[in-house]
Amino acid sequence: SWAHWLGTDALGRDVLARTLHGAAHSLPIAVLVVVSAVVIGSLLGAISGFVGGLTGAAIMRLVDVTLSFPPMLLAMAVAASLGPGLGNAAIAMVLVWWPVYARLMRAQVLEVKEREHVEAAIAAGARPRRVLFTHILPLCWTPVLISATMDLGQVVLLAASLSFIGLGATPPTPEWGSMISDGAVHFYQWWIAFGPGVAILTIVLGFNFIGDGLRDILDPRSD
Repeated sequence: SWAHWLGTDALGRDVLARTLHGAAHSLPIAVLVVVSAVVIGSLLGAISGFVGGLTGAAIMRLVDVTLSFPPMLLAMAVAASLGPGLGNAAIAMVLVWWPVYARLMRAQVLEVKEREHVEAAIAAGARPRRVLFTHILPLCWTPVLISATMDLGQVVLLAASLSFIGLGATPPTPEWGSMISDGAVHFYQWWIAFGPGVAILTIVLGFNFIGDGLRDILDPRSD
């Protein structure tokens, strides 16, 4: 109807309004998770690549163990142990995502630290911390930024998946995954799940396109 463009759910709540309001939960959580994962993963990956030795090997073994589990399964296990709620779901997703950036940053650091300007800085007596943060890390952020942009959509999808199975947002929070879960119960009222489903699809595709655009701009050699 004109009063409710996407209809109402089983409790008479406007689906369009709840879908729009759901963005205020899904998008900030996605940004928080990705930023936290980038900071933690990049720091540990940079230490692993720059320091090497036993410390670097220990970090990478932890990364390998974490990445050996399917992301959804690991997130479900952590979220289930912490209990339902968006905060606990965010913690679970950070624990799933940081190893990706650790491995990516380590690869970048290993490549950059072999360049002549880095070797010259080390030969000139620069402190290791200054070499890492001044001469190496500024040249390593392009692939991390591109990956983080694309991962925003994937985190939104994972958060919705956790909410769908009851491990994310709790009622009556209008989170997209929980709204789709409500729609699954009322199968013939398809419009209940239609709005949040289209929102998730749009967000995932949008961030993927933005990531592709950033890659073309920041790293044209990838073509």
